[in-house]
Amino acid sequence: MATGHVGVGETLGALNAALGPGGPVWFKETRVRHLRARDFLAPRRALQARFGKGQVPEDVVRAIAGLQGPGVAPVLRCAPTPAGLALQLRRPAVFEQVLGAVAAYATPPAATSPGLRVVLHCAALRGAPCALRLSQLRAVLVADYLARVLRARGINVCLVPAVRDPCMQTFLQQLRVDWPAASESASERAATEALRSRALAELPFIQNVGTVTPGILGRVCLKDLVEEQGRAAGYDPNLDNCLVTDDLLSVLVELQEAVQHWPMDSTPGLAGAPGADEDSCMIVHVVSCEEEFQQQKLDLLWWKLDERVPLRQKHLVCGPVKIAGTPGTLTAPEYYKLRYAQVYKASALKHGGDLAQDPSWSEILGVLSVATIKFEMLSTAPQSQLLLALADSSVSTKGTKSGTFVMYNCARLATLFEGYKCSMEQGLYPTFPPVSSLDFSLLHDEGEWLLLFNSVLPFPDLLNQTAALACTAPGLHITARTEMLCKFLVQLSMDFSSYYNRVHVLGVSAQQERGVCGRCRVKAGKAEVEISGPVLLQEPRPHLFGQMFARLQLLRAVREVLHAGLAMLGLPPLSYL
Repeated sequence: MATGHVGVGETLGALNAALGPGGPVWFKETRVRHLRARDFLAPRRALQARFGKGQVPEDVVRAIAGLQGPGVAPVLRCAPTPAGLALQLRRPAVFEQVLGAVAAYATPPAATSPGLRVVLHCAALRGAPCALRLSQLRAVLVADYLARVLRARGINVCLVPAVRDPCMQTFLQQLRVDWPAASESASERAATEALRSRALAELPFIQNVGTVTPGILGRVCLKDLVEEQGRAAGYDPNLDNCLVTDDLLSVLVELQEAVQHWPMDSTPGLAGAPGADEDSCMIVHVVSCEEEFQQQKLDLLWWKLDERVPLRQKHLVCGPVKIAGTPGTLTAPEYYKLRYAQVYKASALKHGGDLAQDPSWSEILGVLSVATIKFEMLSTAPQSQLLLALADSSVSTKGTKSGTFVMYNCARLATLFEGYKCSMEQGLYPTFPPVSSLDFSLLHDEGEWLLLFNSVLPFPDLLNQTAALACTAPGLHITARTEMLCKFLVQLSMDFSSYYNRVHVLGVSAQQERGVCGRCRVKAGKAEVEISGPVLLQEPRPHLFGQMFARLQLLRAVREVLHAGLAMLGLPPLSYL
């Protein structure tokens, strides 16, 4: 985050430093009942450990109350309470700083190691979609998510393998997974032949060539590599022999090409070139739990045959996917078809008519189906077991933990701003004033602070955490935090929905003061949709426009954060539902 912009991480760092030497003590509040009285808290027990009886010296309290610095939120007061040392921010000033620089909070922060190159390898994409298991689908979605988040932070990413099956490519497009298609180069063919020759020269072959299975070149013992110091942590101790095949060597060649001949257009600003330093490269194998054993064999074979193999190879193993209440299994395409049928049924019941005959609904139904699947697959930590409930209720817009619910509230935001634009064109509202002229002291509803403090302000830090890969950590395995973003977007949607249902952002007319909720119809894409709640002005009251514009600017920031979060999941924002 640029200097001068308020940040949660910067504020917490300054608060902890102000307490003197020791570990972090302060934490950010998130619950509504606590935010009524404080924004940050240093718990009493932690202070007792730091200051004996918990009596924080008065000069320290005064220093915290006057805390300033780059990225540090302006402090209103700091005082001892029974819960500990409570701190409240100068909220109008925080509103002004954050809402005056919305783009800075909806943009992922730059990576701390911009020279890092990451090869994301997803073995599941070498098969056909009809054979893709749900655990493999989960690995594909995790890999796609990581690619988007890392690239958004400016990290160079290369995706392996290039997909060769056109049916798989079509299925990935349905899922809005952005993955390269295959186009084998002459250098790859030459590299395959060179590695094959190396294998033929080094591998102890079965003597009775008449019994050798076609395609198998021989076998190699991997036990010595497993037992070597520095490589044993995380490898299965049962690893022993590995059958070497032409297909296996082709996989290694594709990984070699990704490391040694980095695609120049893979990421804007990439300075990589053939023969680039392999030490700056990290290989992340994203695999299902069923594929882990075979992937470990592949890694060790690469060590055996290629002295230029990158030193950092990590495994991100996705846990099993189980279906609740049934012993049966589904393939990935069957799962998609089920969710699409459920989304169609729910939408048809809500809106009526045959949606299949309306081209404007084709895109919407596809996006809702994919949103349902991605939130289901990514809302649980990838390394944990995932239990799927296949009931129709899981795709309802009222189910507050579903991707459909998030997309529904995305559309509500769109119709809100479309309603303002429509009213402005009719002359009922003035044009939006410069943000610098807005009075953010008019934002005093607790729901408004909740949206800013829990959603807009911490978003850059959230993306920083979800994109963190333990590049230098010991051991073979790493984890990803895909669930953090999904849960964040669901909570943001819940907070926005509560605020939207309670506060009439555009409703400053006498009609609404009497409790009447008006309705209007606006154009949204090719369809005409109905907006309820925030309505067109019937009797404009200019003296209330200041609060309306301050609220609209807050919700503009919410919209930008929501759109940026959805982009990390490969989901386009919907303008209507």
